[in-house]
Amino acid sequence: MTERDRTAALRAVGTMSGTSLDGVDAAEVVTDGERIIAFGATAYRPYSTGEREVLRAALGRWPGEPGVAEAAAVVEAAHAEFLARFGAAELIGFHGQTLAHDPRGLAGPRRTHQAGNGAHLARALGRPVVWDFRSSDVEMGGEGAPLAPFFHFACAKWAGLTAPVAFLNLGGVGNVTWVDPRKPGPEAAGAVLAFDTGPANAPINDLMMRRLGRERDEDGALAASGRIDAPVLNRFLSHPYFRRMPPKSLDRNDFHDLLQRVEGLSDADAAATLTACAAASVTAGFEHFPEPAQAVYVTGGGRLNATMMGEIARRCALPVAPVEDLGLDGDMLEAQAFAYLAVRVTRGLPTSGPTTTGVPALIGGGQISAPH
Repeated sequence: MTERDRTAALRAVGTMSGTSLDGVDAAEVVTDGERIIAFGATAYRPYSTGEREVLRAALGRWPGEPGVAEAAAVVEAAHAEFLARFGAAELIGFHGQTLAHDPRGLAGPRRTHQAGNGAHLARALGRPVVWDFRSSDVEMGGEGAPLAPFFHFACAKWAGLTAPVAFLNLGGVGNVTWVDPRKPGPEAAGAVLAFDTGPANAPINDLMMRRLGRERDEDGALAASGRIDAPVLNRFLSHPYFRRMPPKSLDRNDFHDLLQRVEGLSDADAAATLTACAAASVTAGFEHFPEPAQAVYVTGGGRLNATMMGEIARRCALPVAPVEDLGLDGDMLEAQAFAYLAVRVTRGLPTSGPTTTGVPALIGGGQISAPH
């Protein structure tokens, strides 16, 4: 690292607790908010069964509604305990736990809700915290998601890529970023396009928990033994969301009736059908890319599901590989993104724009809470 890098860069730790409600990821990035200079320590803290139940009970709810304060307390306590081990980090990017997301105002005012107060965390840890990354984007007319695309662009540059590629995140909800690393920066015209593709792991995880008491379909083994129900898949793909032009985003519960549609199927057929729904929604989204991607690099828990990965590859006829093929960490990419974004916020750089969230102009989201 040169002397300039040392003075310009910060060591930030970012956190992510996704819609699958499995736990909290934390990861360090050394960055000046534009270049990735180095990746640092990573760690994972699972939610306990009791914590997960409190969070699950609050899904879909807004501040002041029953169970929300309890969920926020779980999120804050888990993060405060967990982040204390990252003593070298100068800055914290705290995403919080998304409980509800309605950026289009379909059920009231435009809003998004991530449980957890960054000011409380800053006081507990004695370090500045950047948090509430999504609200200002939504207030300005954006979707508030996905927020990792500018980081994906930095990852493509770090990896030395020279042609358009797609970064696909398969968490509870799927999202994709099309990146053209030939552009000078993520703010440049034509550099990135991003949007949520559809439900990914969340319906499969919910099915496994309800029917078999398991957290996930390990390696997609159950789905691999089942048959896809074509009528359910076709009805799913007729949802108006898939006809909307990007940018666009989803809440975890936007396809709440999907589990009901597979109710009459066997466990294996239900898992196969939900996996096919996730894969088909991903590849349908590729039609929106400005020019074809040369490869698809997958992050999130879905990359460990061989059946899901195979179904996506079959449908898009592109190389589909985990981001580890680029030297990246697919378990930690989103946490790293919020470390990177936190530094951008402190530097006054934009964190989203018209082609990532649909916000009318480039905007820097996030509140900064000092530790006093």
